[in-house]
Amino acid sequence: MKTKDVIKHITNWLKDYSNSSKTNGFVVGVSGGIDSAITSTLCALSGKNTLCILMPIHQNENEFSRSCEHVKWLKSKFSNVSECTVNLSETFDKLTKQIPKEIQGNLTMANTRARIRMTTLYTFSGAKGMLVAGTGNKVEDFGVGFYTKYGDGGVDLSPIADLMKSEVYEIAKELKIIKSIQDAAPTDGLWADGRNDEDQLGATYNELEWAMKEYKNSKENRFIGRDKEVFDIFKKLHLANQHKMKPIPVCMIPQ
Repeated sequence: MKTKDVIKHITNWLKDYSNSSKTNGFVVGVSGGIDSAITSTLCALSGKNTLCILMPIHQNENEFSRSCEHVKWLKSKFSNVSECTVNLSETFDKLTKQIPKEIQGNLTMANTRARIRMTTLYTFSGAKGMLVAGTGNKVEDFGVGFYTKYGDGGVDLSPIADLMKSEVYEIAKELKIIKSIQDAAPTDGLWADGRNDEDQLGATYNELEWAMKEYKNSKENRFIGRDKEVFDIFKKLHLANQHKMKPIPVCMIPQ
């Protein structure tokens, strides 16, 4: 399907879903990354009310600046877009003080940031009768599980979860998303030091896309060098994060 047709398909899907659920539009957390940029733009294109929420938690200055720049651009193009900034740094700091220091690992607290943001999004969505739109792409959501359970994984619908990261960039180009976001290294915005996704994953999204496709063939022994390294990274993350990708297990009582 051509990029323009994909955009039209997603925006129609968003509009139909909102109408059928009798909701007032969408709430999107805007992080300064490309995924949230195209998700918020697609929501705006649906014609439904789109509330962009910026939620800095000691966020890297460049990331926050990109968030502000994107929302400003979006509001200049769409009258159905509104924004709200909720600075959660103090909230995070107060919660941190109540958590024993021995369990305050870097990843643990990064996930805590994501969960605070999810709570904030649902506060707005509940008050306004809107849906929380997820910003995860296919590699993140179904490949390596690169999201926080009940954090950025806590959403009502996922408009771009069937798009590979390369397809996300194609859509961003078609939508004319601001250049600073298209050029920025992908990041989840959960680290004050500005570390990007590749720093955390150990591989680029192009490499992970390749590994995701090859994984289905289950012929890992034919890889050597960097290919083997990337394949092993993908396999390890994919298997370790199955608990995120599968439905919550239910203990069924025999009748």
